[in-house]
This record gives sequence, structure tokens and C-alpha cells, in this order.
Amino acid sequence: MARRAAAAAPPPPPPDDRSRGHRNGGGSGRGKGSGQTKMRVLAWVSIGMTSVMVAGALTAYTLYRDAFGNIKEKSVKEDIINPRPPDTGALNVLLVGSDTRAGAGNARYGQQLARAADAGGKRTDTIILMHISPNRDKAQLISFPRDSLVQIPRCKNEATKQEMPARRDMINSAYNSGGIACTISTLETLTGIRVNHFVEVDFSGFKNIVDALGGIEICLKSGVNDKASKLVLPPGKSLLNGEKALGYVRLRHYGDGSDIQRIKRQQIFLSKVVSKATSSELLTDVGRLREFIAAAAGSVTMDPELANDTEQLIQIATSARAMTANGVKFTTVPWQPDAEDPNRVVWKDPDAKELFAAIRTDTEVVKPTPTTAANNTPKVTVKPEQVKVQVLNGTKTPGRAREVADMLAKEGFNVVGLGNFEAADGQSLAKTEIHYAKAADVAVAGATTLAGAVLPKPGTQQGKVAAVGPQAYSSGVTAPAKGTPVTQLVIGEDFDSVKVTKLPDSVKDSTITASDQKNVCT
Repeated sequence: MARRAAAAAPPPPPPDDRSRGHRNGGGSGRGKGSGQTKMRVLAWVSIGMTSVMVAGALTAYTLYRDAFGNIKEKSVKEDIINPRPPDTGALNVLLVGSDTRAGAGNARYGQQLARAADAGGKRTDTIILMHISPNRDKAQLISFPRDSLVQIPRCKNEATKQEMPARRDMINSAYNSGGIACTISTLETLTGIRVNHFVEVDFSGFKNIVDALGGIEICLKSGVNDKASKLVLPPGKSLLNGEKALGYVRLRHYGDGSDIQRIKRQQIFLSKVVSKATSSELLTDVGRLREFIAAAAGSVTMDPELANDTEQLIQIATSARAMTANGVKFTTVPWQPDAEDPNRVVWKDPDAKELFAAIRTDTEVVKPTPTTAANNTPKVTVKPEQVKVQVLNGTKTPGRAREVADMLAKEGFNVVGLGNFEAADGQSLAKTEIHYAKAADVAVAGATTLAGAVLPKPGTQQGKVAAVGPQAYSSGVTAPAKGTPVTQLVIGEDFDSVKVTKLPDSVKDSTITASDQKNVCT
């Protein structure tokens, strides 16, 4: 995996970032060199700290309400002018690092950048979507590369409130000109994922957060003596305070020097932060926990719906107790260099689409359902590969059956046939249905397992329907036991998607799990 990552290093930034400023409508240039890199890295790490606060420290919200008094609020929902995806029960929080120089604590990180920001407004190099599962036991942080060329929808200009037309541009230009509202619309349009809340981060609290955690231990394969980041560390383990952590996360001249390796170091660092912030050592230390929460809260701006909704915060707090470092994953959207501009990237499809579908369809935990027949025969558990499926198109959209069959086959279902379904009135079927032949354990369990993989969840009923123009389909899945009944999925107009649980290798290779990084030396 390391060899693959090094071979596919991302394109380097242009030598002068001023061209980006003019191209994306964000105003004057931002300067160049290590200052630019430092702010980009600090933004990424500040985002990680905020994710910890939202997903971990809120566990103690009911005890430390006063420590959250420093959270700034900003309402942007009236500026979102595009249609929005539906809620799914998951909690999706947009995390954005802002390079605003407002306040002495932020300005001290670069006067040249402060002057640029004053002239052209705030900018972001970091956009992350924190996805917390519907049952609040898993968290995944999806990072969107700032150089991604994407289609940005029509948005309001944050300063003038005038509508801006849709355009193709770098993803971070949505924030540069339209702020949080335009960034939310861009992500929702591109991914189909509803963004429930946002957290905007500045940099002044970063060192305080690390110090409030008592420092973060890292492990290096070789020593560091880097003048650019003012960091000197020996090989092996080191406990980093806030000042040294700043140097570590902006370190570039180390290892092979690639962005891929640097990003991985940042992710491992954040995974250690997550592990420490959710440890009983912190959560049971009243003084340290209060200090940590206060440091994190003082660095962020939230939508008032999140900051002031006590019930939701308590609900997150309650569920967060079940969330440990084992369930936190960090993923970068699969990408590839843009064919026309090697300094830009585009998202790799269908891999990126499958990642978004997995998040969008994470509406409930899908588990094989044990069933018991009336004669009290033993319980039966049916997995997708044990379910034979015939997919019938009950709509007027040609090719719908094959499209859905391909989705099911990718998720491991044994699709054996296609066809159409014609209702008595000749109209499209309004709602998707599942039909099975016998009221036996295996038939009922198969129908239940299939229903749990389809959105919206269809009803199941005994009694099969007639297929019009049936044809065979080979899913490539090993056939289940001989005599396994066929379950029919009849597609209606309400069909949305098949839940995605199996992701391509490119997504797996760009994902790390916090619990795997405890003893990793980089």
C-alpha cells in the first residue's frame, strides 16, 4: 500500500498561488512558500480538533454547559438556495478551516497572509464532512482535496448576497466567495448527502487544545531537524506539546517528502487525538476535561441549530459514550490528476460515487434477520449471498431492472433474473415491493434481508407476481443451496438506492482507522 501511495503522489501546488486567487474569484493572491503550506496544514488539524469536540467532548455537555459559552454562532440556512437532500437519520457535520486573520491570536500566524485575507476575505484549504452513523456508534471523516475541480451550483455571494451563476471551479472557491452556505450547497449537490450542521474553525486555539489534552505522543522512524518548521525531534517516541505539534503537522522535509506521506502523518496524529480525547483518563478528570472543552469551543463557529439545541446536543452526548477510537475512520475522497491541468485533481469515479452512496444510504444497521416459522423450527439467518433475487421493473423507465440488479450484485446478492412488471391499470408501480413464494423460514428471512438493503425500505408479502419478458442474469456470486426460493424485487417509482456497504479498494487504501495507529511510527 505504501508503494502504491508513493507512486500516485498528488500534483504539487503551483509555484505561486496568486493565479488561484484570480481564477476562483476569491480576490487578491495569498502569497507563496511555507506560509501558504503552514496555513493549509493548520486548517486541516484544526478541523480534526473540532471533530473531536463534536464527537467526543460533547459526552460531557450536560456537566459543562458553561464551557461551551465561547462558541460563536452564525445562521446561514436562509442563504442556501438549492434543493436539499432528505435527512436519513445520520448526523453529517461540515467542518471547514478558515484562514481568517481576525483577532490577534490568528494574525500572529502570518502578517503577509493577514494582509491578503483582509484584502480578499477569508479562505479555506480544508473541507471535511464528519459522518456519524444513525445509531451514533461510528464516525467517518471524509476529506475533500482543496484542488478538486468540481461543478459549483448557483450560490449567493456571502458579502453582497447577489446570486452567482453555476460554474466549474476548485471546490474551495465555493467557500471563498459564497462562504459556508455555498460550500454546503456544493457538497450536497455533488454527493446527495444532507449536511445537517457546520463547524467553522480558526487557528488560535490549536496549541491550547493539544496542551489541554496533556500533549500527543508520536513515533518517528528517523529524527527531525527541520528549520522551516522549527522542529527538532529524536527517532522513536516523543510527547508533543502544542508548540511542537504545530511544527510536526506542517513538517514537509521528511521521509519521501510527498503530500501523500504528509497527509497520512496528519491523519495518524489526529487519530491519536481522537483516542486520547475519548479516553477515560480525560473524561474522568474534571479539570482537564473542562480545559479541553473550553479550548476547543473558543476556536469554532457553529450554526445556532447545533449550538443552541440542548436536546440534540444531549442526544449526541449520550450516543457519543458508545463511540470509541475503534469506530473513527479518516478517508480522503478517491482522486486522480486532472487530464487538462496536472496541478488540479478530479474525483475518481465510480469509486467516489460509491463512497458517497455508502454515506447517503447509512440509514440503519443492516443485519441478517433471524425468523421463526409458526411450527417453531430453528431460527434462520440469511446473508445476501444466500438470497436469490429476480428484479422486475415496475416503472416506465427502461433499463431500471438491470441497473438495480447491478447494485444488488455488487452488494453480494445472488441476482438470477430480470424482467418487467405490468400493473392491472397499466400505470407505474408507486411503491417498491418484495414478494416471496412460501411462508418458510428461509423465504421470509431472504425477503427481510433484501428489504433491509433497499431504500426506502419496501414492504414484503407472500405471493409472487408474473414477470413480463423474463431473462437470466449472472451476478457472479456462488449459487446458494439447491432449492433456495427466489425472492422478487419489484421496482416502484419511489425506489432510491441499494445501500452501499462494500467499497472499492481505492477507498479502503485511502482510509485509516484510529485504533490501528496506536503504535505506528512514521
